[in-house]
Amino acid sequence: MAVPFSSISRRQFLRSSILAACAVGAPFLLQCGSKGGSAVFVKEPLPYAKDALAPTISAETMGFHYDKHYAGYVKNANRLVLKGAFGGQSPEEVIQATVGDPSKAAVFNNAAQAWNHAFFFKCLKPGGGGEPEGVLAEMIAAEFGSFANFKNAFLTAAGDRFGSGWVWLVLKDGKLSVVSSANADTPLAHGLIPLFTVDLWEHAYYLDYQNRRLDFVTAVLDNLANWDFAAAQLELALPAKEPAAEND
Repeated sequence: MAVPFSSISRRQFLRSSILAACAVGAPFLLQCGSKGGSAVFVKEPLPYAKDALAPTISAETMGFHYDKHYAGYVKNANRLVLKGAFGGQSPEEVIQATVGDPSKAAVFNNAAQAWNHAFFFKCLKPGGGGEPEGVLAEMIAAEFGSFANFKNAFLTAAGDRFGSGWVWLVLKDGKLSVVSSANADTPLAHGLIPLFTVDLWEHAYYLDYQNRRLDFVTAVLDNLANWDFAAAQLELALPAKEPAAEND
């Protein structure tokens, strides 16, 4: 069942979730957990060429998305963080500290969008899509009944999201869940651990799909979804298994 963040009754600022998200976000953002200075957001290089996701996502769309929108969020996040009282805070901590505070809305929006975009680009890969394997596949089957049911829940959440936002597969209380978020909102602000996402802002798909948002999300799931990346985030988030006891 898809759950919008607005249905959460209280903000769950869980330290354990932030630490797990910090591990997830480390490839994208500098100074994760650092106490040595202001948080710094980095425009991380794409892990593929801009035309590598075509025809599902065109090189033109990737160019605008990566070099204009994502770059703009990173630039603005750095500028706003350096102006504010965020010295020594990691990007995740900046997001945690500013969510829900109208006076810090600009900081939150740009910081969260910088983080969300860096994560999203890692959720894609040429020749991706299909169904995941291993523990992720097992947990999807346990929670949703089948991958087909998960896919339907994911598409339903994407279709139900009014306006701009994101649709996510997250880990919540040790179980998988599909959630959607409005605008810049992010699982990090709600005690959830992100595993996979698709950008629902029009700049992510309009040049290629116009108003056919669900066609875009379907095409990403079928052709580009990087389930290896999602599985790696799940492995980071799950408790380490105890080694099997040796028989005497």
